[in-house]
Amino acid sequence: MSSLAGLARNPWLRVGVVLVSLGAAVLALWWRGPDWDIVYHAFDFVQWRWIVLAVLLNLVSVLARSFSWMLTIRQALPEPHPPFAQVFTSFGVGLLGNAVLPARAGELARVAVLRGHVKHGPGTSATLLGTVFTHRLFDLFPIALLVLYVLATAKIPGWALTGLYAVALVGVGLVTLAFIAARTQNRPIDGSGTVRRLVAMSRQGLAVLRTPWAAIGALVFQTAGWVLQLLAVWCATEAFSMDVGLPAAALVLLLMNIATVFPLWPGNVGLLQAAVAFPLIQYGVAYGTGFAFGLVLQALEMSVGVGVGVASLAREGLSFASLKRMDEDEQEAAEEAIEAAAVREREEVGATR
Repeated sequence: MSSLAGLARNPWLRVGVVLVSLGAAVLALWWRGPDWDIVYHAFDFVQWRWIVLAVLLNLVSVLARSFSWMLTIRQALPEPHPPFAQVFTSFGVGLLGNAVLPARAGELARVAVLRGHVKHGPGTSATLLGTVFTHRLFDLFPIALLVLYVLATAKIPGWALTGLYAVALVGVGLVTLAFIAARTQNRPIDGSGTVRRLVAMSRQGLAVLRTPWAAIGALVFQTAGWVLQLLAVWCATEAFSMDVGLPAAALVLLLMNIATVFPLWPGNVGLLQAAVAFPLIQYGVAYGTGFAFGLVLQALEMSVGVGVGVASLAREGLSFASLKRMDEDEQEAAEEAIEAAAVREREEVGATR
């Protein structure tokens, strides 16, 4: 396992994987890409005021989700709690990390930034990782509402239904894991290393669920973030004068998130646009126009995430190089803290027998 981990951290291997992935993306776009002339001219009549509104909605969405994470942190950590400004800055660095680092490593980066402002001992990394895990669990409720809304109102192609069912299965699995963690709060962690880490992370972060009003507040703000994102997608459809309605925007938002779960190459450029363009054909939108629309949607997401992230990096006095280094250091620190917590639990259970 250590040799595999060392291979995964090899910079030359990473560069090779990125180059191969980019080559595959270029080949796929050349072979099954859109009519680029239609894509180009799709921008001729874009109403940019709608795009500006979509950017603002995405920015407010980031604020709402940051506030949700802050409520989660305040239940998991003792006082003094980090102020919202620091939580927002850390969340912004995480958005940037997810955009420029592989495997959604921005989640570790936001923990690393916030840990620098929180002095609560060696278990802080594991606790903050637990809050990230719990914060992601709060996504399941708005996603479930979105899936139900799409199933009831949107025109869904058969291949997209498979993706929606996969999202539902993953959601059920995560909720099951959370309940297992909550019910085994005082038991030693069994199972493989990955399972132990996930259960330990969820235990650390599930503290918010023991305070109903805090949990409801975090859930409300996370749901508000998704609603704002949905409105931003709808604004983008209005910018292209698609006249497809909110159900189509909800379908696009779901498929966008499914297309970016597993980053095959930077930004999954091409795959994301295809995932957006194909279902819009059923609404009378030309594939080339839908592809251009997908490019704008990705640019919207990137502009907010990267913009907030770069501003956050500057506020923290960090660089892109330190962001990558921070991600690797935080992963090692978190794994050590989680393993130490598991050892302590086994010792405590053994002492009581």
